Amino acid sequence: MGKLVRTIVILFSMVMATAAVHGIAEDPKAVEKWFEKLTHLKQKLTKFHFYYHDILSGKNPTSVQVAGFNVSAKSPFLFGLINMFDDKLTLGPNITSKQLGRAQGIYGASSLEEVSNFITMNLVFTDEKYNGSTLALLGRDPVFDRYREMSIVGGTGFFRLAQGIATASTYSFNATPNSAVLEFHVIVIHY
Repeated sequence: MGKLVRTIVILFSMVMATAAVHGIAEDPKAVEKWFEKLTHLKQKLTKFHFYYHDILSGKNPTSVQVAGFNVSAKSPFLFGLINMFDDKLTLGPNITSKQLGRAQGIYGASSLEEVSNFITMNLVFTDEKYNGSTLALLGRDPVFDRYREMSIVGGTGFFRLAQGIATASTYSFNATPNSAVLEFHVIVIHY
């Protein structure tokens, strides 16, 4: 019985530590109380600048093909190809730069007329005061456009009820290994 009690105490401590790390209680009662205070909360504006590393081949790919129509490979724009990813977000363009979090989601080649992806992802922050918070991004990514604008449609933790705009541009592309670095500027309004 002593081991069971110690295990429960350890698990409870881990749960409490996780809540403290995130800085915002996530249980249903706490969320409800937060919503009740919402009319008294002031909107905040937060800006981010970071780099996203999408690696499709090599020893440690961060993006893998999970589906494709039988003609996707023959399509000049890879229409129907779908990738799942868990990409590193860094402060600078080098992959060894300070990590801010991960971009986790899915993109699919969605155009018959150009190289363009439908993308949905969560920006999962692991650094400092935003640790454990997320931003949800949704949009169209016409790969060869200089700038691509996508919507921030929500968030969690520090970014509850977030809305905003993410602007992406290709910083670099390397055909061997098949990888790309995208530069993101994000502006969000949240409570």
